[in-house]
Amino acid sequence: MTKNWLREKHAEFVRDLVRDFCLSAQVLEEHFREFDQGAGMVFEALRDLLGEQMNKGLLWRLKDTAHHLFRDHDDKNPVGQFLDWCIGYIFHETMKLKEDAYQQQNYAPWFRAMQESELPETDLIISRELFQLLMQTNESMQREIRRIRFIIRQCRKLFPQYLADQEQNHWLARFLFKRNDLVRLVFEENYRELIASVYKDAPEMLEVMAARSLREGGWVSQAAEAAEAACRITPASRAALDERAAVAAWQARLRE
Repeated sequence: MTKNWLREKHAEFVRDLVRDFCLSAQVLEEHFREFDQGAGMVFEALRDLLGEQMNKGLLWRLKDTAHHLFRDHDDKNPVGQFLDWCIGYIFHETMKLKEDAYQQQNYAPWFRAMQESELPETDLIISRELFQLLMQTNESMQREIRRIRFIIRQCRKLFPQYLADQEQNHWLARFLFKRNDLVRLVFEENYRELIASVYKDAPEMLEVMAARSLREGGWVSQAAEAAEAACRITPASRAALDERAAVAAWQARLRE
């Protein structure tokens, strides 16, 4: 990828980074909660989340996007480099978690069945010793989950700093508006900080920028929804009022 192309696509890559982080964090936490409740870890779910070299999954694409933004691009912002490292760490810890889940899912039942069968005493002792080693993977999975959760929390603190200059990124605004429930779910107590960092003392600009993007993309009804939301947040905002008027004019032309 050329640096010129990366610069041209920078705003989209930033949107992709935030989007795929939120989606990955949501999926991981859902599986972690199932594990916490004693349901085990499903190997196939982690395999699909990660993918492979020729068929990359969501988490692999997230790692690649971070590399494009923070390694291939000229931007040497240390916050971005921290994010790059954190996302790479999540990826590799999830790889380890997947391998442990494979052992638990595929070999633990086999060892249990062997111990219930009529084996010679020597073979039974060996199977028990090996089974004890296999059971240690459960402790490894607990440690891996703790580390991934910790790094996700660090990412939630880093993103507001990294996105502080993205108030004009209409791709990001459109995602934040359309998938707001997801963003709130993932960022939790850091959500307000995230929005304040990007849009400063004009929080309605998230909806204004989203409305502009949706209107330009031909999604007029969704643009109207975003513009109305902006006006509800800050009724006196000139930008919000102007965008609502622009959407109304566009709707009038479509009805003609």
